Amino acid sequence: MRINYNVSAVVANNYLNRSDNKLQESMARLSSGLKIVNAKDNPAGLAMAKRMNAQIEGLDQATDNSNDGISIMQIADGALSEIHEMLQRINELSVKASTGTLTEDDRRIISEEVKELKEEIDRTASEVEFNGQKLLDGSFDMKAYTTNTVDVKVAYYSDQVVSKDYEIAELDVVFDNGEIKEVNKVSIPGLLEYEAGNPQASNAMVTWDGNIVSIMGERGEEIKLEVVKENYTRPSAADPIKFTIPGFGSLDMQIGSNEGQQLEARIPKVSTMLMGISRVDETIKTEEGAKECIGKVDGAIKYVSSVRSRLGAYENRLDHTVNNLDIISENVTAAYSRIMDTDMSEEMTEYTTLQVLSQASTSILAQANERPAQVLQLLQ
Repeated sequence: MRINYNVSAVVANNYLNRSDNKLQESMARLSSGLKIVNAKDNPAGLAMAKRMNAQIEGLDQATDNSNDGISIMQIADGALSEIHEMLQRINELSVKASTGTLTEDDRRIISEEVKELKEEIDRTASEVEFNGQKLLDGSFDMKAYTTNTVDVKVAYYSDQVVSKDYEIAELDVVFDNGEIKEVNKVSIPGLLEYEAGNPQASNAMVTWDGNIVSIMGERGEEIKLEVVKENYTRPSAADPIKFTIPGFGSLDMQIGSNEGQQLEARIPKVSTMLMGISRVDETIKTEEGAKECIGKVDGAIKYVSSVRSRLGAYENRLDHTVNNLDIISENVTAAYSRIMDTDMSEEMTEYTTLQVLSQASTSILAQANERPAQVLQLLQ
């Protein structure tokens, strides 16, 4: 029997320390509810869990972004719904003014109402906003840039127009009192060609209102040019007006947790000028003009309908986006929980086992420390 080094006590103490350390770790897992409390518990699992946690938080924010996008579409659509009602009223008044039973005074009264409705349409479109940002003033429409913004601007183009550089080789416009009276020729090589009275040389049709020239192609391509002033510098093949359609400028919404997961929502500008009814209150003053107004208002209704259809499509897409984000968030959260969360019943069983082992080790250590005292009996 040796007394200088009590090996039994050393062994018992080592096991007691091990049990005590494991017991502390188990208590930490039980008190936090986490399987991985420190990085040493599971380094690889911790790295995976933190990536998942970042994704979960990103998905939650993307859901909020998508819901904000839905709100934007609903606000814009609500305003356009009222604009639709006003256009329907203007259409009704145009039909009413087209009959020969009305006098010029009757049409003048109708013109006053049409004027007020037209002004209200422009006011409504210009004042609709979300979070301080205008929605229907073209801020979130696709942009286009010309080399001669003093004379000609691209006010609108349809989705069918491919994004690239173009040239306006010819634009022969006749003005009367500062407004377009006639368009004789428009040439945008490789895209749209129009020549009055020469259908063989044309692949497009042209309409105009105020100082807006609308060129519509056979496959849905449409460009609206705003001719800024009466004595504009007319382009030619030798000196064309160049313009670029870059394909950006829409409302970008982050609808995912990762880079590049965005939805571009194009909200076209809405105004009586772009709808082609900027002078409808003057035109409606005569019977022939009133008949012409019916067609113009019909075109305006179609324009607003196309904008509302676009907004409705975006809203439906965002509804599905929110549902998809919720499902992804649910599944990623479940995966994160499997890595990070502790099984309380299993951990409690482990804790009880370690507690018994710790108590047993303490008892054995006490007995091992008493063994050297037995040597005293040999010395008696």
